[in-house]
Amino acid sequence: MSESSDDKKINVLRDYFKLADQGSPEVLELFHEDVELYFPKFGFGVGRQAFVEFVKGFEGALEFIRHDYDKLTFISAGDHVVVEGTSHGKMSGHTWVGGQTSGGRFCNVFTFRDDRISSIHIYLDPDYTGEDAPRFRWGRDRRW
Repeated sequence: MSESSDDKKINVLRDYFKLADQGSPEVLELFHEDVELYFPKFGFGVGRQAFVEFVKGFEGALEFIRHDYDKLTFISAGDHVVVEGTSHGKMSGHTWVGGQTSGGRFCNVFTFRDDRISSIHIYLDPDYTGEDAPRFRWGRDRRW
């Protein structure tokens, strides 16, 4: 039985999360040369180099990140795949655990062209460790 188009996309995305967590430059091979990237506070970028610039923004602060691979939800619709999930990690000496702290929940929208990622829009609160808590409008004792 051959792999369906949806299964191929989902397998590419599983590789994406694992390679990104490892900081592997091989992740760039999953992208089209003109990939479009969106990330809060980074904005939009085009091309593999934009992804490299995006990653550089975390240098010196991000100690590690791991997406919770077994808990990812994939919703496929044509050339698009939406992925919702959680991550855990450490940044600037502070840890986060998606579902237990304010940071770490995410939703990404991927677009594919010819079995490669042509667009990735990442939606999350980029304040992974709650350093911006004084500007929250709700109490810190809320359940995440």
